Amino acid sequence: MTLPLRRSSGWITACVLAALALALAGSVQAPAGTSILPPGALAPTDGQRATARKVGRILEEAHYSRASLDEKMSQVVYERYLEFLDGQKSYFLASDVRDFNVYRLQFGNMIRTGDIDAAYLIFARFQQRNRERMQHAIALLQTEPDWTINESFEFDRTHADWPADQAAMDDLWRKRVKNDALSLLLTGKTWPEAADILKKRYERVLKRVGQVSPEDVFENLMNAYARAFDPHSSYFSPRSSEEYRIQMSLNYDGIGASLQVVDDYVTIMNVLEGGPAAVAGTLNNNDRITGVGQGHDGAFTDVIGLRLDDVVQLIRGKAGTSVRLQVLPAGAAPGTAEKVLEFVRNKVTLEAQAAHKQVKTVVRNGRTLKVGIITVPGFYEDVAAQSAGDPNYRSTTRDVLKLVRELRAENVDGLVLDLRDNGGGYLPEATALTGLFIEHGPVVQLRDTSGKTEVLDDPENAPAYDGPLAVLVDRLSASASEIFAGAIQDYHRGLILGQTTFGKGTVQNLVPLDRWSKQPVNGQLTVTIGKFYRVTGESTQEKGVEPDVSLASVLDTKEIGEKALESALPWDRIAGVPFKASIGTAAAPAVAALASEEDARAHHDPDYRWLMSDIAAIDSERDQHSVSLNLNARRDERARMEKERLERENTRRAAKNEPPFKSIEELDKSGKDSKDKPKDEAADVLLEQAAQIMADMVVGARPAPQQKTARAS
Repeated sequence: MTLPLRRSSGWITACVLAALALALAGSVQAPAGTSILPPGALAPTDGQRATARKVGRILEEAHYSRASLDEKMSQVVYERYLEFLDGQKSYFLASDVRDFNVYRLQFGNMIRTGDIDAAYLIFARFQQRNRERMQHAIALLQTEPDWTINESFEFDRTHADWPADQAAMDDLWRKRVKNDALSLLLTGKTWPEAADILKKRYERVLKRVGQVSPEDVFENLMNAYARAFDPHSSYFSPRSSEEYRIQMSLNYDGIGASLQVVDDYVTIMNVLEGGPAAVAGTLNNNDRITGVGQGHDGAFTDVIGLRLDDVVQLIRGKAGTSVRLQVLPAGAAPGTAEKVLEFVRNKVTLEAQAAHKQVKTVVRNGRTLKVGIITVPGFYEDVAAQSAGDPNYRSTTRDVLKLVRELRAENVDGLVLDLRDNGGGYLPEATALTGLFIEHGPVVQLRDTSGKTEVLDDPENAPAYDGPLAVLVDRLSASASEIFAGAIQDYHRGLILGQTTFGKGTVQNLVPLDRWSKQPVNGQLTVTIGKFYRVTGESTQEKGVEPDVSLASVLDTKEIGEKALESALPWDRIAGVPFKASIGTAAAPAVAALASEEDARAHHDPDYRWLMSDIAAIDSERDQHSVSLNLNARRDERARMEKERLERENTRRAAKNEPPFKSIEELDKSGKDSKDKPKDEAADVLLEQAAQIMADMVVGARPAPQQKTARAS
């Protein structure tokens, strides 16, 4: 949850502004000295040295943890920096890292003085090793590998050791190049064709190595510092700041997805709600783009190893034109069949990301019930229009209130708010939205760097809806979503359905680094300045919000969530505040009874059983960290996986009295209609289960007891 400086509340604003003003007011000058950098190496500019000093002061003086850049923190920054450069341990030798270790304890003092040459020296070695690896990879393509050897390639080297010597590094890259070629052979390419594609790919990587700028190195370095404090503090260079502004304003024509290069793959980090990619529903977080084609039949450009800026330019384009992506699905091993997805570029607008509604009908005990569904993609507000005094400015709360009134006019029997994939947004919207469903009272507590706590009440005098209520969440529901879901649960106002939420219980401020500064500092810093707590005093940090009724999810809680992030702040609790429990769910059946009914129903629902079997298959793939380099073995493995996928789908179709698919090709084609949209886009298995649970709540309602006061312990 980002809390812009001018939107901070109460005295927390004054405390944060004072700390940031102090941090930005002065700086320590870097000592003069002889550079340790080799001739021709990239070097920091004077402006970057000044910016480094500013970033260091802000992190030490304004970050919630109040951690010091001492020797212990220096080691953390050092490790983060190496991870940013070579997270898969495929370029640096063990001897390189031993050479770097002399700087392990110096990173804290480096940022204070601006004498950050050591980081650029490490990067110079990375550039050297990168060039060596690409040249070696190109040389390997002169000879076709032996595809009959039974050996494997470890594609996940996160926890591996650095290669001990040149021979170990060469063998690692022999297998890596062999795997790259094998992946192309599995798509029907011949060896000469695969070798030609890979030669061009490695040459592009080699070219990209020489295109790196001092700004690129500096951004990585500053992020190593910021992420050492916590995973949500980060640095944006001037170029990245502009890109961030464009994405946040959605003022561009494209497909609506944010990208990042991860181990040479352009990776989907976020699919923006309402954009062409989100509407199609075929592109997912962590999918990797391997090729981009223009129009319906333009040749694909292989983008593995290409600079992110260049890939973005290939994907963006004039609204109404088409672009095709070759995509390696998230979590899939190299060589897995790629998907070809086509999108029509369009302007991604706030309107498309606004809350929206639908009505589902559920038959229960001979009675047809109407369940209202309101999907809330994010906690947004048109700040410019609101500041200008526009009485019709858009916000999450205003839009949801309008939808609630419309659903009440349609006489719905119950309401489900869908907050899946909702990563948060404006804090005031979380408290305001809560106020639509509870009697006036406290919603969340904020504690700042000094330990002072502020209680934020909902701004509404009376609820807009007091009927049966449920909130559907998943592992990607975070921050403001967790404030809302936690308050609804604490007030006993509604039931939380789905999966344990992300666990992001921290608040950030976006700080332009030229604020209060007369020096030429650039970029902006997102810094964590507080934590939020439920009215019970419980933090959502790391733990998230636990659902009252659990539902299956393809999202892996071990890999996704605050607990999976390094340097995450710890869970804790503070004193609770008095609040009045609502009568909304007191009339509903017991949670245990609802969970039991849902479990029994799920076991007989073919769609839910299909989802569970799909999750099991995905979990099996997640446990895989290496792949065979035997061509026939890989072909057999792919055939087995496609056969199992076809069987899972046909089992579902048989249970629904639908004809089976005869081949995997027929199954793949079935997902699109004449408008190139998924046919069963509305058939959301989990949303259907949420509607069923709401029906159980409605038919099982009992007379409600009197309202009572609860005090958190």
